[in-house]
Amino acid sequence: MNSESKFWKIVFGSGGVTACNMLRAFVVNKLLAVFLPPSFFACVGQLQNFMTAGQAMSSLAMQNGWVSLTAQNKNDQKQLHGVWRGGVRLTTFATVFTFVVAIIFCFAAPLDVLVPGIHPRLVQAAILFSLPGILAMNIVTISSSVMNGLGEYRRWALIGIASSFLQCIWVAFFLYTGRLSFLSVVATQSVVAGVFAAQIARRAGFHFGVIRRSVLDIRSPWLAFAAMGIVPMLLSPIVLSVMRSYIGNEFGWNAAGIWQGVWKISDFFAAGFSAILGVILLPKISSKLTKKEFWSMFSPILAKMFGLTLVVVAVVYLCRHLVVSLMLSGSYAAVADYMPLQLVGDFFRTGGWALGLVLVAHRETVKFIVAEVLANVYLLGGTVVFSKLFEFNGPMLAYASENILYFIGLFFVVRRLKWNTP
Repeated sequence: MNSESKFWKIVFGSGGVTACNMLRAFVVNKLLAVFLPPSFFACVGQLQNFMTAGQAMSSLAMQNGWVSLTAQNKNDQKQLHGVWRGGVRLTTFATVFTFVVAIIFCFAAPLDVLVPGIHPRLVQAAILFSLPGILAMNIVTISSSVMNGLGEYRRWALIGIASSFLQCIWVAFFLYTGRLSFLSVVATQSVVAGVFAAQIARRAGFHFGVIRRSVLDIRSPWLAFAAMGIVPMLLSPIVLSVMRSYIGNEFGWNAAGIWQGVWKISDFFAAGFSAILGVILLPKISSKLTKKEFWSMFSPILAKMFGLTLVVVAVVYLCRHLVVSLMLSGSYAAVADYMPLQLVGDFFRTGGWALGLVLVAHRETVKFIVAEVLANVYLLGGTVVFSKLFEFNGPMLAYASENILYFIGLFFVVRRLKWNTP
């Protein structure tokens, strides 16, 4: 099989799983948009950002490490089990710490300010319910990443597809029956999926018994992945929460809900490309490559991903009113007016992610962290400045320009990386 057909086989194979994840995001967002007004939709975004931050802290955001280190050591069982043991122990320590912080936050933070319009008791309940939800999300993510690293693509696909289906069923059932508040429904949607993912991973040899019996406990390789993962995963939801609060205070919380709709549609499609890139790039990139070998592998992939992104962005732009109607509801019709600038950012976001994965796989910790911090600071600062100049177009303009600058900056950084000398 030549490289061209292999690339598209991986794209369409991973694309099938990504399509299920996108369908899950579509169904969940559609249900929330139908059941909730824009102001409550913005509140859901606040909780989701809190859960993302919690997942980052508890997992140390090492999912790229689970893929890369598993792929690098899969032919040495002793070393592989030692790497897994180190990763699991670090994650366990971080999870306990995160849960303690979350419980303190639950009773000490000004929840009526962070999530306006919702009784603080309901928000507290949602935060407490989110703790098993965060643990389940970590199990799904780690199990899926290990299957990717092992090359167990069928099990990887099964985890992705089944997890998406189970989360949809969970949200639909509890929203329809009203047995939980809408925030608690969102907080717990991954619980059943986590149990299922653990069982699938167990059949491939990834389970607690194997990890516990390992004579090695290898932690040092995880530290770079943890640093590169936790900074963007922790910083991004914090920045988005501050942006949402700023937009709500500046333009009203209905406007914040409209921005949330713009962001959700954007994130919906962008997440698909990031998943595909993770499957294609991470197992292939290694510092053992020569510079020529790297660019021979990377350049065609980047060009094809840009071409695929351009097609998707063009279709979404031409059909944006229909997309808004399908993914949200009539209350969010204004979202279509603010999508063009966001789509420009989405186009460059794919390239930026590809270059960022190169830094992650190459363990360029400092360079990656500096790039992520600068990008998020720019996004937040740009939102404030551009909102003063261009009103409600400001957040979308900040997002578009941030992704353009991120791509250009990382392109020059990656060109200067040192590779193996033949």
